[in-house]
Amino acid sequence: MELKDKHILESHNKSLFLHHFVCLAKYRRKVLTDAVEKRLRKTCQSIEVRYEIVFLEIGADEDHVHFLVQSVSTTSPKKIINTIESITAIEIFKHHPEVKLKLRGGKFWKSGYYVNAVGQYGNVTMIMNYVQNKGKTIIEYISTS
Repeated sequence: MELKDKHILESHNKSLFLHHFVCLAKYRRKVLTDAVEKRLRKTCQSIEVRYEIVFLEIGADEDHVHFLVQSVSTTSPKKIINTIESITAIEIFKHHPEVKLKLRGGKFWKSGYYVNAVGQYGNVTMIMNYVQNKGKTIIEYISTS
């Protein structure tokens, strides 16, 4: 997928929020077949249309999925992943009822998830140094190090 990491312009701010999520299938069951993964990707495309969530990458294994997403600054990571998990679970169960039979309790995703903010313009050390040396540009700081 081509990187769509352009800054998002909102009424009073400009932002670039990228998050890496990892979600596990309930009980780590190997339910993400090729057909289920295809449905997952199609569902994510519809999420992009309805919500301010852009999927930069989706990587699925048999029992878990990695999502690299971009969203607006007003949407929390918890809200993003709750939206993704709830809509994808509904669609997968609707189109693949055989998956529901493999999972007890009617839930597709395991409770909890992994999330990491992804920085495009530097690592934490670089940003900390930039902030500590307020007034200097990153280039000036690097050249004096």
